[in-house]
Amino acid sequence: MIYDQYTLGMDVPQACSLAASPADVRTDLKSKTSTKRRSRTIEADDGTLTDRAYRELEEMIVTLQLLPGTVLSEQALAVRLKIGRTPIREALQRLARDGLVVIMPRRGIMVSEINLRLQLRLLEVRRELERLMASLAAERATADERREFAEVAEAMLVAAAKSDDIAFMRLDQRFNILIATAARNEFARRSMGLMNALSRRFWYQHYQEVADLPLAAKLHAAVAQAVSQKKIKAAATASDRLIDYIEDFARKTIDT
Repeated sequence: MIYDQYTLGMDVPQACSLAASPADVRTDLKSKTSTKRRSRTIEADDGTLTDRAYRELEEMIVTLQLLPGTVLSEQALAVRLKIGRTPIREALQRLARDGLVVIMPRRGIMVSEINLRLQLRLLEVRRELERLMASLAAERATADERREFAEVAEAMLVAAAKSDDIAFMRLDQRFNILIATAARNEFARRSMGLMNALSRRFWYQHYQEVADLPLAAKLHAAVAQAVSQKKIKAAATASDRLIDYIEDFARKTIDT
């Protein structure tokens, strides 16, 4: 809404001219321009803080620092992350769209539970989408993106060799973002965005019981390497092998 300012009831000195001078107009325009610039800067800062809050909260949930069923307080999170409540609230709304938190009217916000059956249904869709996106990325990635895919592949293998699960999880997120960008299909990107965080959290919860970190890294790296080398069919095949492993991993959790 636009709010108008009124001068009804205000005393206006008689000596004042009702017509503004050119100098006054220029001053007023400069003031308005400066105000608009400050407003845009504040909006940009808020956007940056929201992104930061989202990244940090997403990692805390995915790596189980915030356990399923935990009730979240905007105020407590704002203090913990040293970020204002507005960016925290906006980040939580994004996390709700990702399925990582549940907003309960008049009750608060809770970290969502991890559901095996949901994960298996998710994988049915993920297989088709990942194959498509890997193929598109191999076809459409820029030279700079191909170099980054090669770097990610190498870094994943190094993280696995060091048994550094947090580094691997961060690289997996970077890999997902890179695939989504290089594929250049906004509909596939949005769909995958709803699945990536849930999949990474599920993997993190169970990988020490039934997963093989070096194998997971090798399979992810194979997709990244195929994309970096512009091998479209190889990227699709590597993507299917990765999903085969993830499906097998998910089913093994039933027996643990």
